Amino acid sequence: MEDTRQIENLIYSYAERIDAGNLDGVAALFHDAEIFSAAHEVRRTGFDEVLEMYQKSTRLYEATGTPQTKHLTTNVIIELDESGVEASARSYYTVMQATDSLPLQPIISGRYKDRFRKIENQWQFASREMIVDLVGDLSAHLLYDASSLA
Repeated sequence: MEDTRQIENLIYSYAERIDAGNLDGVAALFHDAEIFSAAHEVRRTGFDEVLEMYQKSTRLYEATGTPQTKHLTTNVIIELDESGVEASARSYYTVMQATDSLPLQPIISGRYKDRFRKIENQWQFASREMIVDLVGDLSAHLLYDASSLA
């Protein structure tokens, strides 16, 4: 499989895993990486820290075991460096949500700035910066008051 396709699959795997409520799977993507928001002074590194962050922030619904969201990742631009073992990507995200009390709507939108490294012929995340651009009603998605994200 092409390097850019492997990287793209990693980017989409994040959305697939978080929407399935697979927080262990999300954390596994960052086993040897960090995820951060510079604007909100949040930085988590490695499986345990990333898992704890998602467990403390993501509301999972008992009926489905999921956050009842769809993370839409678009405008993916991947750039491989000359060494062939490092890459970066930029993309947009929009999170849609619908619950029993919340009609289908976008709840947050922004950008990802990702860095990747290739180890033993497999691409993996090195880092993900999450940038929030637009904030809607996050009350049914997050376990904390998200007014600081606006």
